[in-house]
Amino acid sequence: MKFATFTHARRRAVGVVDPQKGLVWPLDDVLGEPVADMLDLVRRYDEIKARIRPNGHALALADVVLDAPIPRPFRNILCVGKNYHEHAQEFAASGFDSSATSKADAVPAAPIVFTKAPESVIGIDQPILHRAEVSDAVDYEAELGVIIGIGGRGIARKDAYAHVWGYTIVNDVTARDWQGRHKQWFLGKSFDTFCPMGPWIATADEVDPENLSIKCWVNDELRQDANTRDLIFDIPTLIETISAAVTLYPGDVIATGTPAGVGIGFTPPRYLAPGDRVRIEVEGIGTLVNPVAAG
Repeated sequence: MKFATFTHARRRAVGVVDPQKGLVWPLDDVLGEPVADMLDLVRRYDEIKARIRPNGHALALADVVLDAPIPRPFRNILCVGKNYHEHAQEFAASGFDSSATSKADAVPAAPIVFTKAPESVIGIDQPILHRAEVSDAVDYEAELGVIIGIGGRGIARKDAYAHVWGYTIVNDVTARDWQGRHKQWFLGKSFDTFCPMGPWIATADEVDPENLSIKCWVNDELRQDANTRDLIFDIPTLIETISAAVTLYPGDVIATGTPAGVGIGFTPPRYLAPGDRVRIEVEGIGTLVNPVAAG
């Protein structure tokens, strides 16, 4: 199933989505009891999933405003840098990579994990704000997002997928000049609006995360075209690595890294500008579109 957070008649709700039919069923109506938000659904999913059968009155997707599936994560989004071979090489060659001293160590020996602030999250069709007076090097990064369903610490690789509830799309927007200037990635990744997410979450049984096409267009020009089978560190490795240090909780979001084709990889770099439109498609999940606007 696919689940979305949406606003209709000034009310925010969580619903079951059928993208082909263009319909969403509010879970409050389907279950006959309130579902507070997506985090509430994730935490209670095992006990209520047998009762989630779309029925009764549905709303047209065209008549609702889709929000980010988790509009404000309860803590930072966990992100992975340089997790596709070609992107690791293009980033190492950009001059902005503080994690590598030469092309020889461009590909990391262990996952590079950083975070983005929850306030950076926006939904589909919401603008990525471009504040030229703050940064003139705003870049896009198409990524598969993992939603944790069952938390834990010290999760073994062989058990990792049992802890995944679903998958979404994340655009890890980055201010490259800030990333380079501060020699760390948090600030340049965490500007307000720098984490478009959505349009919904596909539950783990809907997709094969190890073989998903991931593509990104800027103004209808295809910039990124890869497959998750090209990940350097796969999802079980990421979950095992992160949970060895940090307890994972239901609703945590892990952005798994971006493939080659980001703006910094071009000569000269091709950064985003007001008026641009970024479209990301991940097979089996959907399409995330965001305009870029002067902020």
